[in-house]
Amino acid sequence: MSLDASRTQYQSIFDKTQALLSRDELEWSCEIIDISSQGCLLRFKNTWEQQNIEAIYTLTLQPPESTAIIMNLSISHVIANEVGFKCEHLDKNNSALLYQLAGSDSDTNKLLARDLIELTHIA
Repeated sequence: MSLDASRTQYQSIFDKTQALLSRDELEWSCEIIDISSQGCLLRFKNTWEQQNIEAIYTLTLQPPESTAIIMNLSISHVIANEVGFKCEHLDKNNSALLYQLAGSDSDTNKLLARDLIELTHIA
């Protein structure tokens, strides 16, 4: 499968997935640009102006007809309305769901599979 075809398949899966970032009582709807069990890149409607850059955030992904995937994240970088996050916690079940959601034949999924194997050996 070509890189462009992989990217198109990847984008179409996550375009249908609702993504909500939260911290305390605050919530932000966002778009997934890139994601793995190591972290993610999210796009927000407006420029990111969050004051507490050291806080832990919760990303909830709700794919259609699937169980929600929950990741705990910290900010790694901010450029306008795109924010990179490092995964601070993703349990084995959520990692497996993330791998399943992305499918089994793209380059991204090979990385997710490797991450899942690493998590399995740690636990």
